[in-house]
Amino acid sequence: MKPSLQLPLLSKLLAVLSVLPPFTVRTHRRRARRALVMTTDTTFRGHVYDDITQTFGNTPCIKLRRVVGDARAIVIGKLENFNPLWSVKDRIGVAMIDAAERAGKIKPETMIVEPTSGNTGIGLAFTCAARGYKLTVTMPESMSLERQRLLKALGAKLILTPRELGMKGAVSEAMKLYQEHGSEPHAFIPQQFKNPANPEIHRKTTAEEIWRATGGTIDILVCGVGTGGTITGCGEVLKSRKPSVKCVAVEPTQSPVLTQHIVQGVPRDQVKPLGPHKIQGIGAGFIPDVLNCAIIDEIVQVTDDEAFEMGRRLAKEEGMLCGISCGAAATAAVKLAHRPENAGKVIVVVLPDLGERYLSTALYPQE
Repeated sequence: MKPSLQLPLLSKLLAVLSVLPPFTVRTHRRRARRALVMTTDTTFRGHVYDDITQTFGNTPCIKLRRVVGDARAIVIGKLENFNPLWSVKDRIGVAMIDAAERAGKIKPETMIVEPTSGNTGIGLAFTCAARGYKLTVTMPESMSLERQRLLKALGAKLILTPRELGMKGAVSEAMKLYQEHGSEPHAFIPQQFKNPANPEIHRKTTAEEIWRATGGTIDILVCGVGTGGTITGCGEVLKSRKPSVKCVAVEPTQSPVLTQHIVQGVPRDQVKPLGPHKIQGIGAGFIPDVLNCAIIDEIVQVTDDEAFEMGRRLAKEEGMLCGISCGAAATAAVKLAHRPENAGKVIVVVLPDLGERYLSTALYPQE
């Protein structure tokens, strides 16, 4: 064969092969894999920063393999535990303080108070420590011991609220403290459930990272819903660029407030959780103000047991030491991956935090 004829013949052969039907699971995976344009940001660790609050974002996107089994979709986990204090909430912790500084709402002597299930408090705590602000955090006593110790280690004052009151109890206590200390700039409450800086930082960073990492091939976004900032910010950007992107919200079976509101039509202020649940970080028991319910295409409910089991599997089978809400989100993503209609599709699931802050919980039992 003449060298000049090799390339045209090869091109014709590839053209024929490209239209052949996908006979096997491996073929589906290869096609989805070829569609991905994964990028590696090598500059992140090579900079000198003014302070640690500049180091959030650019977290890696990693394919889940063993926990996915024989599913015909590609499932990619966005590991938010690569942020400076190991959770997705580091993004909004910095963003809310940045926004308050720009608006002149806080000064060095301002008391900042925030209700949290833990991760947002930690995100605020490292930001306040780096910038010299005083922080008081209210948190349900049911949250992990590691979260409590991390907050104290970062210099925050921690006030625990009764576990049976859930996040509503923490919110109520924070508002009480805020009112006792007077108005801004004497006291400031970021209000992660209402603060527009929450979804905005995900529009500017998380969504862009997902789009860039997948080369725009993402088909389905899966997020657990706590404040709703991640799914709102990411979903709005991704859908604006690719309207076919499907946004899937994950909530605890025991706190089906999204299902009540979006599917059953219950007014936002009348939804009610069925009871307490153990999936820390999602399922606050109410519909947050920052959540854009219109971008949610589907809701997947996950039980406590499913979330814990998948969390353990991520550690043992993927080497990803993730938190409980990661297990919940991954459970939903794997279920979606096994649906026949999702064969060949690219599913990105946001994995919010690090499993090390749950070592004292039932997620990693001491055997």
